[in-house]
Amino acid sequence: GNADCLILALLRKTVSVFHTAWYDDGKIGIFIHWGVFSVPAFGSEWFWWNWQGSKTPAYTYYMQQNYRPDFTYADFGPMFHAEFYKPDDWADIFQASGANYVVLVSKHHEGFTNWPSKYSFNWNAMDVGPKRDLVGDLANSIRSKTNLKFGVYHSMFEWFHPLFLQDQANNFKTQDFVRTKTMPELYELVNTYKPDIVWSDGEWMAPDTYWNSTEFIAWLYNDSPVKDTVVVNDRWGNNTRCAHGGFWDCDDRFTPGKLIGHKWENCMTLDKYSWGFRANAKLQDILTIEDLLSELANTVSLGGNLLINVGPTSFGQILPVYEERFRQLGAWLKVNGEAIYKSGIWTYQSDNATAHVWYTTRTDGPQPVVYAILLNWPRNFLVLSRPNADSGTKISLLGYPSPLTFTSLSGGGVNITIPVIPANEMPCEWAWVIKMEGLANHQPYVSWDAISRNVESIRMRKDSV
Repeated sequence: GNADCLILALLRKTVSVFHTAWYDDGKIGIFIHWGVFSVPAFGSEWFWWNWQGSKTPAYTYYMQQNYRPDFTYADFGPMFHAEFYKPDDWADIFQASGANYVVLVSKHHEGFTNWPSKYSFNWNAMDVGPKRDLVGDLANSIRSKTNLKFGVYHSMFEWFHPLFLQDQANNFKTQDFVRTKTMPELYELVNTYKPDIVWSDGEWMAPDTYWNSTEFIAWLYNDSPVKDTVVVNDRWGNNTRCAHGGFWDCDDRFTPGKLIGHKWENCMTLDKYSWGFRANAKLQDILTIEDLLSELANTVSLGGNLLINVGPTSFGQILPVYEERFRQLGAWLKVNGEAIYKSGIWTYQSDNATAHVWYTTRTDGPQPVVYAILLNWPRNFLVLSRPNADSGTKISLLGYPSPLTFTSLSGGGVNITIPVIPANEMPCEWAWVIKMEGLANHQPYVSWDAISRNVESIRMRKDSV
């Protein structure tokens, strides 16, 4: 069937494992939702649809109260000034966060392109609003100022585009919108900005055959300027999510709760209620650093990457509260990053003696290491049922100079003595990592390696296809 065609397209390209290991090794990305929806900054980035598609009363009321009766969504375009947009400052924040890749929304469902697209006349950031290439400017800053990879998010459909609505009325038997808009834009994005990630969305209305996804991905992996290093997600048609493509995003804020044997990503937001900037967000709506580290530990222990979203303002600023979260995360990773980056899945992902403990493992050093990420500071001692120690086992706390003493428990597990550490000598303020070297049961989850080192099993050796 069509899904098989998509798999074949993905199998045609072979790349050595090494080129795309950056994605699995990197673990943390930053997602940026920015567009005309950042101007009303009310409700969410689905503002236009909620106002004029579903006609949600709160949005109708908001417009009646604040704008003249004949105001259209297009009128928000010239109000998108981005006058304080300094991509070098953004790059500095992202570098400080400890993230390894950035995914910028190049076009959301509103259809406004944040780059001067030839296929979006008078509805792009060069012609309307900022009068500059928002995508190109950030790509240049990320590449010149940081070692992060740069990716683009792109929505396949547009809520109110007449050609899309026409194809939809024809039950997607016609492809005028795909032929003249979606696909030309995607090729233009890849050829112009050479992104390391193509993060697709807005695919759910129609199958991959309507979108011509197979043809695009075959080109991306075989002939595009990024063919050796690019990775993609799974949103390429209403039959591909959580089934085909590169890493799986499945749903927004996806956490499987168990091992799924495939590289996946948890894309989530610092503002609990919106991806785009909300002018009326309260502090309680925003994840604390503890919330964020909990999300990170849970995600990475199960083999996922964490893609952390922020919505900048229409004037181009990342608000200080979000900047603070990113800098706090980076400070934590400076001490504890070895338990996150390049880590793999251990036999166990959590502990059944102590709650809020998540395990990761590293096998790239002289001997295998297992890490236990603790979300709560233990009093006096810590009982872990999963690790089994033997005479050569060493246990330490990342960021603390002395080794920890422990005893083995008769039924398996360890009891670790937690020293009394003065507040000013604590390695970090929020979550802590116990490092265990030379465990008797250090073996990682075996079947993961083939998948995780390779982002996906799609990149087979040429002779196997």
